[in-house]
Amino acid sequence: MAEKEKATKTKETTKKKAVQGKTKQLAPNKLEMLVTIVNRNKAEFYADYIQSFEVNMQMIMQAEGTATEAMKKMLGLINTEKAVIFSIIQQSKINEVLDSLQEKFRTIKDGKGIAYTIPLTSVIGVAIYSFLSNNVSAVEG
Repeated sequence: MAEKEKATKTKETTKKKAVQGKTKQLAPNKLEMLVTIVNRNKAEFYADYIQSFEVNMQMIMQAEGTATEAMKKMLGLINTEKAVIFSIIQQSKINEVLDSLQEKFRTIKDGKGIAYTIPLTSVIGVAIYSFLSNNVSAVEG
């Protein structure tokens, strides 16, 4: 009876180590959520642009600016229709994307916007994680 318990514990330990080994292979690509707020008429342009940085999942939501009429008049704002783009991106690409977006915000007519990131601490499922981190070899496997 004691031998069966030892064999079972050994199998469980081996399985745990195998799972940990797979996790270690996938874990280096940490993910963050990139939130980009732009004028609604530029949302598709920015979503396509962000996708060029190996982003596999994005969601665009319509939004409305919250400034009062007096504030809008003082700042010269006319259009308050905004779009919020939520993108899941690899942490290693964040600096490149933010620098690139900053350049686009400065150079494109009516292309002003805000972008920031929120770190993700966990994702449920290896397949989902592999898809979001653009780990093609893990998705195929």
